[in-house]
Amino acid sequence: MSEPMEKKQEDREALSFEEAMERLERVVERLESGETSLEESIRLFEEGMRLARLCGQQLERAEQQVEILLKENGDWVKRPFRPEEDAD
Repeated sequence: MSEPMEKKQEDREALSFEEAMERLERVVERLESGETSLEESIRLFEEGMRLARLCGQQLERAEQQVEILLKENGDWVKRPFRPEEDAD
């Protein structure tokens, strides 16, 4: 029984950000429909939480890779993107 669960976990981790978001949207739609049993709703909620966590992790990794170009003394310089500094 743990083998299929492990397979599902591997499949989820292999999802792209877009695929995970699409799946999360489908999960939310099913939950909002009110047509699922309590057990199915709990399972969907847990899956949705895992997908949301996965999307958050992927966004954090992407944010760490983003750089901005700044012009300093007439030259273009790459700097890490730090959204908290840009909020000023």
